[in-house]
Amino acid sequence: MRCCLESLALKHRWVLAALEELTERRLETVRIVGGGSQNHLFCQLTADACGLRVEATALGNVVVQAVASGCLPDTAAGRRAIAASVEQKVFEPGVSADWDPAIEVFNELVEASGVL
Repeated sequence: MRCCLESLALKHRWVLAALEELTERRLETVRIVGGGSQNHLFCQLTADACGLRVEATALGNVVVQAVASGCLPDTAAGRRAIAASVEQKVFEPGVSADWDPAIEVFNELVEASGVL
C-alpha cells in the first residue's frame, strides 16, 4: 500500500511540474477532493513529495455538481462554501528534497515506458 501511495504522490509531483512548465506559473496549493482526501497518509505524502500545501476535502465533487447545475456561480464560490461549512484538513510539506532521488527514478521510468 505504501508503494502505491508514494507512486501516486510522485505522479502528482510529475504532473504539477508539467503544469507549471506549460502555464509558466508557480503553483502554491494542491487540492485533493473525493475519497483520496480521507487518506491522511496519502495527503501528507503528496504534500511532502510536491513541496506544496495540500488541502483535502471530500466535498469537491459536490461543488463541481453545484456549479454545473447552476446552484453556485463558480468553483471559487464552492471553495468558500466548503470552508464555511466543514473543517478542511491541511497538510504542510516536510522536506521535499528527500523525494528528489525518487522523482529522478520516477522520471526515468516514465520516459522509458513512454507512458504519460
